[in-house]
Amino acid sequence: MSESSEPSEVPPYAADLADLRVERVAPGVTQVTLDLPDRRNMMSQAMTASWGRAMAGLREDPDVRAVVVTGAGSAFCSGGDLSWIGAEPEAGVDALRSRMLPFYRTWLSVRDLEVPTIAAVNGPAIGAGLALALACDLRYAAEDARLAAPFTALGMHPGMASTYLLAEVGGLALAREMLLTGRSLSGREAADRGLVNAALPADQVLARALEAAVAVAAAAPVATRLTKRALLGGGQASFEAALEWEALAQPVTLATADLQEGLRAQQERRPPHFTGR
Repeated sequence: MSESSEPSEVPPYAADLADLRVERVAPGVTQVTLDLPDRRNMMSQAMTASWGRAMAGLREDPDVRAVVVTGAGSAFCSGGDLSWIGAEPEAGVDALRSRMLPFYRTWLSVRDLEVPTIAAVNGPAIGAGLALALACDLRYAAEDARLAAPFTALGMHPGMASTYLLAEVGGLALAREMLLTGRSLSGREAADRGLVNAALPADQVLARALEAAVAVAAAAPVATRLTKRALLGGGQASFEAALEWEALAQPVTLATADLQEGLRAQQERRPPHFTGR
């Protein structure tokens, strides 16, 4: 799928967002673009507020089946606004915690979406920007993109659930290496280490993410949402837990009209048309 193969449409809840664009770019597919390219899509206060509004709208939008997150210009996201982070050097721990926790929760609310999310990491993803990409279900990165979590080099503990997300996606050894030594990875290295699903030339990243989103959107919505839920937090806690979950979730989908449509489509050798019922 090319980036311009479908006309885009702005959903009602996406009007007047600052530093953020939200567009329907294909049936069932919504693209969210961090739009502060002159500051490498830094998480400004205005962008943070817009992100919260956008996620709330996406959660309630029945037409959304997949979400793609990317950055305008040459960067994905350079992370938090350091001037905001260091704006109150005299503040106490409680006051600073009261600032940071809502910031984390707002950006990580992408994990609360029931539909699959895909990060198109078109350029550098640094600190909280890397955490945002890791919070998505799938990631495609530019081969030369820089992925890093240099929190300790700035004198701060990692934030945005980086200690969880890096370990969940890349494993504990890689999380330790990146968080303790500050090592950065290229997109190609990130693919080799399993941190992203694939690395591509920068001009192909968004198209590949949109292609994956279209494939997700074409699948049965109930089955897809339940499958995403089953894999949250690294998957089921045990083999037995997986059996128990699947023995409930699969019958839920067996009772849907979409199952009958899928079976008919297979028999008739045509693409299925799923409605979510």
